[in-house]
Order: sequence, then structure tokens, then C-alpha cells
Amino acid sequence: MPCAIMRRATLIRPFCCLAATLLAGAAMAASPLLAQSDTLRRIAVTGTISLGHRESSVPFSYYDERRQVVGYSHELMLRVVEAVRSELQLPALTQRLVPVTSQNRMALVQNGTVDLECGSSSNTLARQRQVAFSTSIFVVSTRMLVRQDSGLKDFADLAGKRAVVTAGTTSERLLRSWNETHGGRIQLLSARDHGDAFQSLETGKVDALMLDDALLHGERAKAARPEDWVVTGTPMSAEVYGCMMRRGDPGFKALVDRELTRLLLSGEALKIYTRWFQRPIPPKGLNLNQPPSEALLRLYQLPTDQALP
Repeated sequence: MPCAIMRRATLIRPFCCLAATLLAGAAMAASPLLAQSDTLRRIAVTGTISLGHRESSVPFSYYDERRQVVGYSHELMLRVVEAVRSELQLPALTQRLVPVTSQNRMALVQNGTVDLECGSSSNTLARQRQVAFSTSIFVVSTRMLVRQDSGLKDFADLAGKRAVVTAGTTSERLLRSWNETHGGRIQLLSARDHGDAFQSLETGKVDALMLDDALLHGERAKAARPEDWVVTGTPMSAEVYGCMMRRGDPGFKALVDRELTRLLLSGEALKIYTRWFQRPIPPKGLNLNQPPSEALLRLYQLPTDQALP
């Protein structure tokens, strides 16, 4: 590098650092939540927020045909990002997208790799000991997906059959526990993610896939012949999804909850729901044709961050 250019770079660098410091200082002065939030202070200084997303949780958070992250939960998360940008008065806020799995999502939130994860994570009392959950964004029940002509109607019919679950999910824990108390006659397999689990089912390696019902409808929509598959079984549990954050950061949680609550109460969340559950969605343009459940409509009217009992 020529000496003149080196001198110019040496002179410019302190001004860039000063500008970044001044912007961060302005953000800190503008937001009273910063005093309660290590996450917001770091975002203000770096101008970057790290977002955890799923790769195949259709229609919540997944890759479309162009490998862009899309989905109901992801769209809600992007609205929260805008609220963060506005709160900190940042002219620009870089989004760092981090793919996560059912197995590693909580660890990546805990160690600071991810600031906010909005996908298909169930808020449970056990998980609340590891991470914080936002105002809930969805309500699901755990069921199973089988071939239309399989003759399988409920979990008791799986005796002597093979079933797959996604590793690290509440469905895995529930089905393993149910199997142990019913003679252990189901052969259980674990998959890395929901896409791999459905591939095992579609190729005949297993007879059933157990998962949250909304996710099962999403996997069915991706099938070569969706009409060959049916969601069935008495629900083993009812659960709520929330966005995950690090524990002990009340300022960041307050901001996330405030924006999600606004979206739920204003009707914007319902419009986003309609776009992903009652309209054609990528990658195949299929329509899940799922009207909102009564439980979800109640959540929209009475937002809460509480896990279901």
C-alpha cells in the first residue's frame, strides 16, 4: 500500500471509531431500556443483531426455493428487529442470520451466538430454566403424520411399528415417555431436523412422524403427493411457541414483548398468520388451508408469556 494511502487510512480510522461511538452513545441516551439490557447495549455498539432461524420448520421459519429465510415466526421476528432499530435510533441495523437446530438452539442463545430465536420453540417450564421466552406467538398440539392408507389412527396403533421424531423436541420426550409406559413396543428413531424426519417417513423407513400439528401440516405440504398423508392421533400435549432470548436481560425482553404484544392485539399477527397458513406459500405454492384455532385467537386477544400447564 502506498505511504499516502496508509497515512489516509490511519487518519480515517479514528474518525470511524468516533462516529460509531457517538451513534452508540446517542442510542443509549435515547432508550431507557439500555440500562437493563446487555443485549441492547451490544447491538447499539456493533450495529448488528444476531437472529436464530430454522432451516425446515414450515411454515414458521425455513428456506424457500432461493435459500431465503421465510415464514410466520421469521416475519414476526423481523418486525421485532424494526422495533429494536427504532428504539435505539439506529439509521441501519445489520441482521446476522444464524441457522439453528432443535438440538443446539438453546445453547446458541445461552452462549451469545444468537440474540433472538423465533422459529418453532415450545415454551416449557423446564426450558425456562435455560432461556427466557417472549410473549407467545402460536399454539400447537402434538400429533402424528401417517400415510392415508396406513390404517394408523392413534398412538396405540404404533405398537410394533417404527416412528420418527426430531431430536431435541418436546415430541421426542413425550413419545419416548409414552412408549416406556406402554410396553416399549414402538421402534423410535431420531432425525436431525423436521425435513430429515419427513424424508424418513416419505421413503418408507418409518410408519409415522410425531411432531407439532402445525409443523406436520407444513411437512405434508412439501410432499410430492400431499393427498397421500394425513395428520391424526389424539393430541399428547398442547404447547405454545415463543421467541427465545438469554435469561437475565429484562430490557431486551421488555422490548421484544412490547412489539409482539402490539402485533397480536392490533390484528397484524393475524394478517401474517393468514399469509402463511391460508394462502399459497413457497416453495411449491401450496395452501395449508388452516384457519386459526380458537386457542390461537384467544392468545391474540390475551397475550401472555406463560407456558401451558
